[in-house]
Amino acid sequence: MNTTNRADTPPDSLISRFEVTFGAAPDGVWAAPGRVNLIGEHTDYNQGFVLPFAIEKRARTAVRLRDDSTVRLLSTIGDQGLVEADAAALAPGAVTGWAKYPLGVVWALQQHGIKVPGFDLLLDSDVPLGAGLSSSHAIECALITALNELTGAGLSAEEMVMLTQRAENAFVGAPTGIMDQSASLRGASGHAVFLDCRDQAVQLVPFEAQEAGLVLLVIDTKVSHSHADGGYSSRRASCELGAQILGVSALRDVAVTDLQNARGLLDPTTFRRVHHIVTENDRVLQTVDTLRAHGAAHIGDLLDASHASMRDDFEISCPELNLAVDKARTNGAIGARMTGGGFGGSAIALTPVQDEQQVRDAVILAFAAAGFTRPEIFSVTPSAGAARTS
Repeated sequence: MNTTNRADTPPDSLISRFEVTFGAAPDGVWAAPGRVNLIGEHTDYNQGFVLPFAIEKRARTAVRLRDDSTVRLLSTIGDQGLVEADAAALAPGAVTGWAKYPLGVVWALQQHGIKVPGFDLLLDSDVPLGAGLSSSHAIECALITALNELTGAGLSAEEMVMLTQRAENAFVGAPTGIMDQSASLRGASGHAVFLDCRDQAVQLVPFEAQEAGLVLLVIDTKVSHSHADGGYSSRRASCELGAQILGVSALRDVAVTDLQNARGLLDPTTFRRVHHIVTENDRVLQTVDTLRAHGAAHIGDLLDASHASMRDDFEISCPELNLAVDKARTNGAIGARMTGGGFGGSAIALTPVQDEQQVRDAVILAFAAAGFTRPEIFSVTPSAGAARTS
């Protein structure tokens, strides 16, 4: 999504605006969070491991079912205007702009055999757009949670994860995995979501930065990215090629000890892509073990190694992300990395509370000196997943 984010709208204000816009009260308001990925980048579509968590920033959807098949969508973000569509006539590739995310959910539900009537929807979100914090998945997860309740579909969280992935892959055209939806739908306060992307098994792992005297800062570089572009797709294609040559169903099945042999079988670029995925999976497992045994203060080196791998092996970083990570590390952060799909978006910096302001100031000054757009920096804590709020 490429629009400009706006300030948070309180739930009662969202309901009031819905009533003014559509002439009646909504059936309810449902919210779903964005996410930060602590570690485990591009491992999800390789059937590997990830460790994201839901954040406080959320997409909110006020929804009211209609008696016909007309869908009317309005966003408080930017100057989008009202979008109308026929729920019974949706097709991949036929919708552009922000509306493709909620309409993709409708299409995926219908493909699953769930009849979705028309509805009116008013969207508000304070998840930064294009920042690698999964603003689009927050919209999808808020709406599928609403429609699951309103239609009585009875879908499990796991089923909603797969349906929103289908909406992303087949309707939106973004070859994403299941990490973002899983964090948004299955997140819990105070915990990261340790997800096995092969079988959707989830374990909640305590991530108690505050108790360790730490804060997790998000540095939004303001370099917008899109999962539907060629960079993301080409990385996924390289991973699939590597798995094919190595004779495995997914790179999840390649161990760190297999890499030396893989080097002789793969061209240099494909090997670097494979090397990142295999070592990143191992870093996720190490991070989970470290958090459980020793706590958040001991994962800094793993965050640093993850960023180096994405920068050098997977080549998905950018000058702004590298500068954010470097300045955070040299000014007190115990670990930092880019987060999200790459080619822009945000970095995270795990920082002692007493060094927070120094890190913030140093990053902002460095961006100004480099002629980059001023970044937005804010802290996040693990929060609850998607739910009805009113």
